[in-house]
Amino acid sequence: MSSSSLKTNLLGLTFQELKLIAIQNDLKPFLAQQIYDWLYKKRVSDFAEMSNISRKNIDFLQNNFYFEPLKIKIKQVDPIDETTKFLFELSDGNLIETVLLAFDYGYSVCVTTQVGCNMGCKFCASGLLKKKRNLEVYEIVGQVYTVQKYLDQIKPGVRVSNVIVMGIGEPFDNFDNLIKFINIINNDYGLQIGARKITVSTCGIVKKIPEWTKLMPQVGLAISLHASNNEIRNNIMPINKAYDINSLIAAAKEYTEITRRRITFEYILLAGVNDSDECAIQLAKLLKNMLCYVNLIPYNPVNENSYQRSKNVSNFANRLSNMGIQVTIRQEKGTNIDAACGQLRANNEKQ
Repeated sequence: MSSSSLKTNLLGLTFQELKLIAIQNDLKPFLAQQIYDWLYKKRVSDFAEMSNISRKNIDFLQNNFYFEPLKIKIKQVDPIDETTKFLFELSDGNLIETVLLAFDYGYSVCVTTQVGCNMGCKFCASGLLKKKRNLEVYEIVGQVYTVQKYLDQIKPGVRVSNVIVMGIGEPFDNFDNLIKFINIINNDYGLQIGARKITVSTCGIVKKIPEWTKLMPQVGLAISLHASNNEIRNNIMPINKAYDINSLIAAAKEYTEITRRRITFEYILLAGVNDSDECAIQLAKLLKNMLCYVNLIPYNPVNENSYQRSKNVSNFANRLSNMGIQVTIRQEKGTNIDAACGQLRANNEKQ
């Protein structure tokens, strides 16, 4: 069945929505549990394989719904660290990126939430192509679903353990679909990816943080900060002109006080821009006494801009640590393929 049909993609429906559909059609609510089990645990390829569902219910599903993995246009595998980057082609021809990352603790999938991005961060490959549209729920879920089916083929019995919403696009700019996506992959009858195994990264749409805090207190929150003051952040991240660094830090503090969850601040080090000792001292003062840590990120240069990788990563980390800030340096992955987020898509859109 084609996604171009008028049928509804099951991958976009929450468990509660499926139960409601069953009730509205005089079917037993238990059908929702059966569907989730076949879709996300057994990962069948066709309704006909759902052997414990009655013929009547199979007919109902076939007439009204479909499900299918996303179409893989390109797959790049780093031969050293197993990082696998997928370029998916959507039903309307748009392209999105998803990354499978191998760690000692398991496999993580980094998902995309939009086709393109309007945040305009100057250093970012994702922003090279402007936002065309938000992804539908089934397109976000489909990334995890398709990568899991890929894992089923190459490593039977191995499952996706972590999800990072850190790909192309600003998740909080597709907020409602993001919330539904998390509810679907977190559901006990489905993929069972624990809330604390999910992290969402935002560049700082401050007005959405209180709602996020209320709805998803157990899901990890990361903030793409990348600057220690408003002047630098204004220059490299246009979002700062709408929500300045002071309002962002205030919202982050409130989040930690309510949830008691440690927040992550992501900080890409750009040579001569935000990597000075003065910046490290400013950053430490900015985050003083907050339940947080800083994840320093070595920069993957992008041909379309002039930013360069900093050589001051270790010294910057030591400065923060000496001032009482917990700090990590992100382990680099995928350096032998199009490593920068959005780079593979941008390169293919230009062809």
